Amino acid sequence: MRRIRSVKPSVRFPVSASLLRRLAFASIIANVAIVVTGGAVRLTASGLGCPTWPRCTDGSYVTTPEMGGHGVIEFGNRLLTFAVGIIALAVLLAVLARRPRPRGLLPLAVAVFLGIPAQAVIGGITVLTNLNPWVVGLHFLASMLVIAAAYALWRRTVEPDGPATPTVPAALRTLALVTTLVGAAVLVVGTWVTGSGPHAGDQGAARNGLDPEAISQVHADGVFLLIGLSVALVFAFRAVGAARATRAAVVLVAVELGQGLIGFVQYFTHLPAALVAAHMLGSCLVLLAALAVLWSTRERRPVQPTPDPVPATEPAPAAA
Repeated sequence: MRRIRSVKPSVRFPVSASLLRRLAFASIIANVAIVVTGGAVRLTASGLGCPTWPRCTDGSYVTTPEMGGHGVIEFGNRLLTFAVGIIALAVLLAVLARRPRPRGLLPLAVAVFLGIPAQAVIGGITVLTNLNPWVVGLHFLASMLVIAAAYALWRRTVEPDGPATPTVPAALRTLALVTTLVGAAVLVVGTWVTGSGPHAGDQGAARNGLDPEAISQVHADGVFLLIGLSVALVFAFRAVGAARATRAAVVLVAVELGQGLIGFVQYFTHLPAALVAAHMLGSCLVLLAALAVLWSTRERRPVQPTPDPVPATEPAPAAA
């Protein structure tokens, strides 16, 4: 007699498109938040609140009462890294479980997830080098790269899974790319300005040796160039009737003007900590707005189903 084997149904955990979008958006918010809290560590001179890494002290992974408020602030920022990593892991697991999975989504999820420990290691190096200003700047720029990857991931979750087609002429796509690259250069020079200024993260931390006034002028010149390119995008997009791209460019100009205003006020008021923190948040917003403009120059359309082939009809028999 033939034995019938029972087959257990496979267990699946479906992930809806809306859940994946929410997780991806939460990853953007979390990565922006850790930039701001990292700035709070530096602005409160708590950069060496935990004087070593990966431990907080030579004998403890957590802060101790003797380390006071600086230790609490620095250790709290380290704990937030775990929270950001948990969100990135949740996004990665959701992408793996998603069926059907949009093309290109998995590499982005992996990049964001691996970017968190990479950024944490660079943060540890900043502590081990006693807050070397160049390493501190690299730590900030690494966070910007993770935010950019998280944004690309989120945009991929809200787009249909069709091919990307341009919505503006090639010259304007190039102008949008150049504007984004200039924005990235402004961020890099901004870290040089920070490295020359008074907020070192600790009273004994070194500065990069650049003249604060001269490098601030270079940074301001870059900002003027960025705003000029962004305004040009607004008029160019409007001229070709690209409404979505025009809206994105208008938002970018508004964010840049707000960020520029904060930058000028903080410079002429001798860099109060609250305004410096707001400027760091503004840097993240400028990056996101510039990426939104870049994405607005093309769109994905749903894949049209291939029609079934029409069966060939046999010819009618000839009349006798």
